[in-house]
Amino acid sequence: MPRLSPTLAAARLPQRAQDHTPVQRVRWALVAMFGLFGVVQTSWMGRLPSVREALGVDSGQLGVVLVVAAVGSLIGVMAIGTVIVRWGSGVTLWIGMSGTLAGFTLAGLGTAAGSVPLFVVGVLLNGLVGPATNVPINLEAARVEKLLGKAVLPQVHAAFSVGALIGSALAATTSTLAIPVVWHIVGVAVLVSAARATLIRRGTALQDAPRGRVPKPAEHESRRRGDRGSALHAWTEPRTLLIGLVLLAATMSEGAAANWLNLAVVDGFATREAVGAIAYGTFVVAMLSVRLLGAGLIDRFGRVAVLRVSGISALVGLLAFGLGPSLPFAWAGIVLWGAGAAMAYPVGTAAAADDPTKAAARVSVVGSFGSIASLSAPPVLGLLADSWGTRHALLVITVAMVVSVSVVGVVRPERAKS
Repeated sequence: MPRLSPTLAAARLPQRAQDHTPVQRVRWALVAMFGLFGVVQTSWMGRLPSVREALGVDSGQLGVVLVVAAVGSLIGVMAIGTVIVRWGSGVTLWIGMSGTLAGFTLAGLGTAAGSVPLFVVGVLLNGLVGPATNVPINLEAARVEKLLGKAVLPQVHAAFSVGALIGSALAATTSTLAIPVVWHIVGVAVLVSAARATLIRRGTALQDAPRGRVPKPAEHESRRRGDRGSALHAWTEPRTLLIGLVLLAATMSEGAAANWLNLAVVDGFATREAVGAIAYGTFVVAMLSVRLLGAGLIDRFGRVAVLRVSGISALVGLLAFGLGPSLPFAWAGIVLWGAGAAMAYPVGTAAAADDPTKAAARVSVVGSFGSIASLSAPPVLGLLADSWGTRHALLVITVAMVVSVSVVGVVRPERAKS
């Protein structure tokens, strides 16, 4: 089975053509892991109307509750680099899997008991451990891209979209069958965790065992100082910060759909929860379709052109959804919005990882922008939803999309400096 070093910058994979099979195994392991992550992270959001009812809160209060997860995610993404370097990717994934299971179990029990504090503890824990899956997979996928010489991140994120689509279908099914939301949340978490544990245990995912000589303690300390310095320096790089803005807009766009699209359809068009779940499924299908084509689109047209068209599509789609006079018109907007939201995160992550020697620090920094977006968007949209309605509140995201389109030139490939 393929094994990756616990230190991303020091890990080695075979680079000769005849040794590409192990790299491909790692590639598909990453795809499978991210697909499972998509299922568990999005399926419960298709039941948000039921969660809101079970907890006895309004949209504004629900937005404040959801921001707790983003606070946990921001803390987690800032600490996860140290965890990966110290304990390895395999251990980090075990932490992510176990924490997600515990977090969603608590959140599910919170809905059953009508306890907002218990639900908050659950989503906070899930937010904290989310980067333990997201960050190492993105970093390793970016490195596999370099070894294979072709785009891989769009496929990895396509797997997340497949997972989100499955999760949306599960939400629509359990809602239609009137299955209590607690059984949905806890059941999905248990099943996905079992699948993730199987992947890790069988060695088809990332492993902890490093190869080569063991560095001396003094070398470990030198590396730690270097890693800290590199991370701090990344926050002063204009290109990295602008890529961060692209990811901020992408996270706001995709995250708003995951958190609020269901409620926006249900409240805005007075329809059933299952229809809202299907609407989010439509968003995911549109996003998935583009991500499956993403590698070819990037190879043919380049990063900048792909992101510019994507941003315009998301902007038009958001306007159509927020201002559309009917559900069919708004549904067309959902398709454009989903298609436009597909490529910004994988392309931005790949751009941040152009220089392998600085990839970990830069990917961590741009990922922090995504966490900031997750932290700020839910309460703002929740408060606006109470005043304007959820559908119209989503129009605020168009501002971020305009900024993103204006700076997409920063994702042009950067050569690593020797």
